[in-house]
Amino acid sequence: MSSAAEQETVAEQRTAASTVVNGAQRRTPGVPVWPGAPMPLGARFRVGPDGVAGTNFALWAGGAEAVELCLFDEHGRETRARLTELTHEIWHGFVPGVMPGQRYGYRVHGRWDPWTGSRWNPAKLLLDPYARAVDGEFGLPPEVYGHVRDWPQQQVADTVRDERDSAPYVPKGVVVHDDDDWADDRRPKTPWADSVLYEVHVRGFTMRHPGIPEELRGTYAGLAHPAAVDHLVKLGVTAVELLPVHQFAHEDHLLRKGLRNYWGYNSIGYFAPHAAYASSGTTGQQVGEFKRMVRALHAAGIEVILDVVYNHTAEAGELGPMLSLKGIDNRGYYRLQPDARRYADYTGCGNTLHVVQPHVLRLITDSLRYWVTEMGVDGFRFDLAAALARSMHDVDMLSPFLAVIAQDPVLRRVKLIAEPWDVGSGGYQVGAFPPLWTEWNDRYRNAVRDFWRHALPDVREMGYRLSGSSDLYAWGGRRPYASVNFVTAHDGFTLRDLVSYERKHNEANGEGNRDGTDDNRSWNCGAEGETDDERVRALRRRQLRNLMTTLLLSTGVPMLVAGDEMGRTQRGNNNAYCQDNEIGWVDWGLLEEPGWTALFDLTSRLIALRHRHPVLRRRAFFSGRAHSVDGLRDLAWFTARGTEMTEGDWYAPAATLGMYLSGRDIPGRDERGAPITDDSFLAVLHAGDHPVNFVLPGPPWAERYEVVVDTSREEQGEVPGVTHRAGTEVTVPARAVVLLRVAD
Repeated sequence: MSSAAEQETVAEQRTAASTVVNGAQRRTPGVPVWPGAPMPLGARFRVGPDGVAGTNFALWAGGAEAVELCLFDEHGRETRARLTELTHEIWHGFVPGVMPGQRYGYRVHGRWDPWTGSRWNPAKLLLDPYARAVDGEFGLPPEVYGHVRDWPQQQVADTVRDERDSAPYVPKGVVVHDDDDWADDRRPKTPWADSVLYEVHVRGFTMRHPGIPEELRGTYAGLAHPAAVDHLVKLGVTAVELLPVHQFAHEDHLLRKGLRNYWGYNSIGYFAPHAAYASSGTTGQQVGEFKRMVRALHAAGIEVILDVVYNHTAEAGELGPMLSLKGIDNRGYYRLQPDARRYADYTGCGNTLHVVQPHVLRLITDSLRYWVTEMGVDGFRFDLAAALARSMHDVDMLSPFLAVIAQDPVLRRVKLIAEPWDVGSGGYQVGAFPPLWTEWNDRYRNAVRDFWRHALPDVREMGYRLSGSSDLYAWGGRRPYASVNFVTAHDGFTLRDLVSYERKHNEANGEGNRDGTDDNRSWNCGAEGETDDERVRALRRRQLRNLMTTLLLSTGVPMLVAGDEMGRTQRGNNNAYCQDNEIGWVDWGLLEEPGWTALFDLTSRLIALRHRHPVLRRRAFFSGRAHSVDGLRDLAWFTARGTEMTEGDWYAPAATLGMYLSGRDIPGRDERGAPITDDSFLAVLHAGDHPVNFVLPGPPWAERYEVVVDTSREEQGEVPGVTHRAGTEVTVPARAVVLLRVAD
């Protein structure tokens, strides 16, 4: 039986007068709700029967007993209306006179029985999962919890229903009218093999940029500003991979410490651009501002890829807040344990979306299609993608999620990147995703870090990673660009910190330096943290050049992190998820320092070299076989003696590796059907503490070599043009990469 408080609330709703805002007339004794339609889900403004303008509301709430639509005026006054139509578990109705800009939410009625996973509580205002804009900030006072958060017996607190109204404390959805057909937009459609990714935080990238007007810093408009776009163009990247821009909430433990979730991996609105990143307003204006950002980047030839978090939501576990899905149908949206009070947690964030459920799968795919077709984005990076690939329990590469993506006519054409792991049993799936997908390759990251700190037992792993990771991806029609190569990402040390710290320094996070990984595979070059020792500083800058050069010469898709090209530091913090301040923001003043300007210049020069030379961005794996009578192969490996590596050489301890890339035998043809040919290159990577004499291979490999890059030099201006005859013994400085082009 329902409580007295609930009965009183329902009685009040039945007799309340109502006001529909934004120019609609006042109606009493109630809001007229016409039947409307069950599809599409969400709030969609349209012209209804008899030419009357209004909004159709549709909400999937499978096990609910009743659903109330709640409308809010500019003063926060609430008007409720029952949705009485129920079609295939979707509650729906058309409300005439409700116009774009209207703020709204839902109250959902049903059983409170946490022991069976039922957690309906109509005292809690719930965000529409399909809301296209969200107005207001998520705080977490006790009123926004479905249970009594501060119940004395915490072990049963989640079973005691909280009857306080949450509406004054939670953001509202906003009705948005979208009539943009993108006719004036031109997507870059950069092929995977030609792509260079740049991981960017919208706020952190723009907050300190002196060329961006102060009122636009930290916003979508700031990223669209010519000053920001110009940096991307000069650098030469082809796509920005934006850290989460879905509407997200801040966790309670951060708010209690005066911190905020900076990265945004705590989604609560899969259709809404995060409102705090909008400079133009939050009652729908954020949608247009995001679109203008996408158009500006497209006009510069830069694709937009979103980092998306469909594996969990901001509602956490049984002790978390009730913001949306938990109160709509807890059992229908989340994976529960056999003890249905508890949540199955494959994400480390308290809950896991139940993607096997058709309506959850529809929520995700509807969201993805919306961002492609109506918001203009070009692809997605899926956080903890293994959690999405789980069937009932185990990771399954024939799972419903992967099957639906593979056959979807919109989604199968965009860029799809998996973070191929989660925290559950069997969750590490690097190399296992099907051919449509590319993957973050953490084995590449680990091998490159270990090589340059001289910690690999031999060079076998390095050979695989430099040449496209064929051991992981040469199956089922996959290509080298299935591997997204990276040395750093948002999670972990920056590139500069990787060569400056051997230990994490996360004290600012307020967790006693316990958070963040201890497996950094870093080397501080002889001093922990910042130092005045110029020898250490020079070695660190050289190591940065080595790491960046290795990344951009490797076969696969390189990914840089914003600011690494100019020596950004997080002061040793390897988990800056809550550092919405100078620790997490890009410091543009670094470009005024000669040492960091030189790193930027080298990075942009290497990217330009990659764009010019197809041998550096192959579309097929190397065969390692000779394709001509002279015995020249498309890929060959050399020791410092100038001899080809034997099997024993691969297993022997070594700090030096020579990689020959032939431009004569590149598989495939160009757009006109002509064979693809290119220059040939020899890259010598030497991680040893002392210089090494390296014999340059002679015929058939080359007659002469021209030095293109030498990372032992701070400035590269004098490097090009230096030539050596084949067979010459050249000195490769300690800890350096020398790239040589085979000269005519």
